[in-house]
Amino acid sequence: MTLHVRNKEPETTLGASAEVDAPGRDATPRRGGPLELLGLTLAAGAGVLFVVRPEFYEAVVHLFATRAASLVR
Repeated sequence: MTLHVRNKEPETTLGASAEVDAPGRDATPRRGGPLELLGLTLAAGAGVLFVVRPEFYEAVVHLFATRAASLVR
């Protein structure tokens, strides 16, 4: 999972070592864990669907192409 670091003071360098306790730097709470897991699950499902049923993607591409062509006219 990702870990986001925010910088409260603009004069504090972001390249500080992990062992150095730089003032104004702390880790934010991990709020995006379930959303990140959901996104990865959807991406993996789409990949499996692409391998198992490639005609589904052909139909989606055809649908988008026809909609885009109708908007041009």
